[in-house]
Amino acid sequence: MTHAPLRPPRAEPSVMGMPDTAGRETQDARHWTRAAVLALPDDAQRHELIGGEHIVTPAPAALHQRAVAALYLRLSAWLSAHPVAHVLFSPADISLGEDEILQPDLFVYRTPNGGPLLNWSDISELLLVAEVSSPSTARYDRQLKRARYQRAGVLEYWIVDLDARQIARWHPADNQPEVITGRLAWQPLAGGPAMELDVEGLFRELGGPTPPRPAGAGPD
Repeated sequence: MTHAPLRPPRAEPSVMGMPDTAGRETQDARHWTRAAVLALPDDAQRHELIGGEHIVTPAPAALHQRAVAALYLRLSAWLSAHPVAHVLFSPADISLGEDEILQPDLFVYRTPNGGPLLNWSDISELLLVAEVSSPSTARYDRQLKRARYQRAGVLEYWIVDLDARQIARWHPADNQPEVITGRLAWQPLAGGPAMELDVEGLFRELGGPTPPRPAGAGPD
């Protein structure tokens, strides 16, 4: 069986469904498999499979892609100076031991013996997964994907919230995230060097909407 190529990254997700008689999209209750998703014709959208749920997202917004690029450049520069792992972005075809297709916006990975990544199955460990979120993607990022990456033991999972201008950081055993608006220290290996990410500076560089000021807040 030939596999259709995987789709580009995302913007607005939906659960794969069929229109009803009024033209609205309804959720498809089918339990999807990896083989079924890969057999779909190429439609220039991003397809993921998590826990039998088929998530489809069309082309991403410009601000989303700029955020992914800004994070990638920061992580890539740090990892070039501290070569403990490698960073990439989707499209991808990652499976962490279940019947699934994972395409995180950004991920830091290791391979056995530090060898080059020739096939997606060469990834032996994910040290970090980052998703750039929006109101329309929040449910998947905060619930379905977060639970999957925690279950897989991914060391850190970041939800980059462009509207709230903050990063929610999750570890595998966390019940609540650490919400960071200032500086984030990322230490991929215990006892190793740490990268400091200026979260406030990142969002200032990206521009976009500014969160409303708290009631009673004075001028800057």
